[in-house]
Order: sequence, then C-alpha cells, then structure tokens
Amino acid sequence: MQYRKFGKLDWQVSALGFGMMRLPIIGNDPANIDEELATRMVHHAIDNGVNYIDTAYAYHNEKSEPFVARALQGGYRDKVRVATKLPCWKVEQASDFDRFLNEQLDRLQTKQIDFYLLHSLNEKTWGKVHKLGVLPWAEKALADGCISYLGFSFHDAYPIFQSIVDASDLWTFCQIQYNFMDIENQAGTKGLRYAASKGLAVVVMEPLLGGRLANPPPAVQDIWSAATPKRSAAEWALQWVWNQPEVSLALSGMTAMAHVEENLAIASRSGVGTLNQQDQAVISLARVKYNELCPIPCTKCGYCMPCPNGVDIPRVFEVFNNGLAHNDIERARRDYNFVPAEARADQCIQCLQCEDLCPQHIPISEWMTSVDAVLAKGKPYEECLLH
Repeated sequence: MQYRKFGKLDWQVSALGFGMMRLPIIGNDPANIDEELATRMVHHAIDNGVNYIDTAYAYHNEKSEPFVARALQGGYRDKVRVATKLPCWKVEQASDFDRFLNEQLDRLQTKQIDFYLLHSLNEKTWGKVHKLGVLPWAEKALADGCISYLGFSFHDAYPIFQSIVDASDLWTFCQIQYNFMDIENQAGTKGLRYAASKGLAVVVMEPLLGGRLANPPPAVQDIWSAATPKRSAAEWALQWVWNQPEVSLALSGMTAMAHVEENLAIASRSGVGTLNQQDQAVISLARVKYNELCPIPCTKCGYCMPCPNGVDIPRVFEVFNNGLAHNDIERARRDYNFVPAEARADQCIQCLQCEDLCPQHIPISEWMTSVDAVLAKGKPYEECLLH
C-alpha cells in the first residue's frame, strides 16, 4: 500500500479508502448487508494496508454504521480511522445535531469519531445548518472529544464550495466527487486545488463514477485497449486521481472481494507523477468519447431513493445510458421490460423531491419523460435528449 499526506495532520493515510456505501447485499434489499462477505472484504483490505473507513448515517438504509462497528471488532478498530457523516438534509432544528451525533456514537460503539463530516453540502443544506449554528456546535463537539476532526462532503458548484471552505478554520478535510469526467463539474479541479492550498486534506469520492468508469462501453474500451502500457479501465481512472498531489486518498465502494483485490493491487502502483503526457492524452480521448455517449450523469448513489411513487430512478437511468453508450437502443428497450412496471419512468408524477436530493443536480423529472418516450413509446432518442 502507498500512503499520502492527510492535509496538515501528522498522519499518513492509505491511498485507497474503503467506502461503506456499496457493500454486498443479499437479494435486492440495501439494508440486508451480506455481513459474512463484507466483513471478509473489510478485513482483507485492512490486512493489506487500508487505514481509512468511510461510512454515513444514511448508507444501506442506516445499517452501514452498525455494520462497521461489528466488522472492526477483534482489534481491527485500532488499525483504522473511521469517518462518518451528519445527515444535513434531515436536520430540522439545532437539537438535531446532538441527536444524530449521539445516535452515531452508539451505532459505531465508540466514544469518539475520528473524522466527522457535514454530509452532502450544497447551497440549500449549507444555508440551513449554518443558520442553525452548526459551526459553534461542531466547535464544542471537538472540544468535548466526541469528534476528532471536522470536514464536509460536497455536491454543488465551485463558488459554493469556496464559500464553505472559507467559512471556518475548523475544517481539517473535505470530500468531493472527482474523476477524469468531473474536472469541471461540482468542485472540480479548481476546488481540489483551492482546498489543498488552504491546508485541507481532500478525500475523493466517486473516482469510478459509481462503477461506470470501470465498465466502459466498447467505444471507450477500444481507447484503453489501444493504449500502452496496458491497464484496466479501473486502473486508468484511479491512477488519474492518484497522479495529483492535492489528492489525499480515493474512496472505493467495493461490492465483491475481486474489487478489493484489484483496487489493492492498483493502489500499490499509485503515486504522484505516475502518468506521463501520453497517458493524459489517452484519458482525454476517453473523456471526449464518454461525453458523446452518456447523457445522464447518474452515479447510482441512491440519494434520490426511495421515490414516493415507486420509480427506480437509478435503474431507469442505467438502462437508458447503457443503450446510448453501447449504441443499442433495442437492447435497452428489452432490458427495460425487466424493470417492474410500477418502477418505470411513466410512474413519475413530477413531484421534484428527488431533484432536491440529487448530488448531480440532474433534472430527473424531465429525463423521465424522455426515457419513457424512448424506451416505452419507441421514439428516436435523438428527438428526446435534453440540451
């Protein structure tokens, strides 16, 4: 395992962190974690040098934190630092800060949380919790020893990101969505460098865009296959992230032991300056091709779920994107038949609840109309794409 600076802390973090949002599950129930397999995966990662575990109040329908506590028994807790997050969108009053933190301390079976983040900040949620006094509250939680370090995760535009960074000296770190497709989206490269210039450690989430970059369509895979040296699609994406000195670590939400083993091997080869100009040119080609192929930037994070009317939003978008990326709309229409009728796009009632929660700011209700037109009604996709 390679290790990197974590901002101003006198501590080296593993290049690879284990994200607890996409653990293996039994059936289709996110709350039903396959604990035997997931625990073996976590132990294998830690045994091979991973020392950062990332979870959150909401992950796996609120079952992730208790799982982490159980998985880290038997001496593993002493080998890692654990990050979890305050569900800012659930906060309604100032007393909720203590209520959630105390519940999380209990779930994690600990008296102190190493790294505590304000989860999924955007202009709306930041404005709300800031007005309710989250920073004075956090200062007290730090002084009391309930949390060791404060940070935030972020999904909005760069100006909002900069204003949050500048709002307090309490921040030790931040967490941003970042990959070779998101250099100008959300915080982007500009945000990465700004946070690092302020001494913050930068934790990268979605380095593989919810797995999409690890499973490329044929047109993108052709680019990787023609390049030298030979790397998997996942390695091209991860090495691009780790190539940048401002990145402290990259989180991966791994769902199978094979993912753990592959990512550990890739991390062992990581480092700043591992990619040359030719490598960067190859990645630029892949970026251009992806932009041509996938119109909906859904990462399947699930923040939009459950839909109050039962639409399986991530699945619907996945079928649509795959049809375009693989230039096989007929196959997408066949796959769409496997989506239960009550979970399809035509069940959307345009309530916009999902759009308030979407970290990617996707106009979901508009896309549902387009998806239904293409996949259910047979219209040409060229007539239905949003611009």
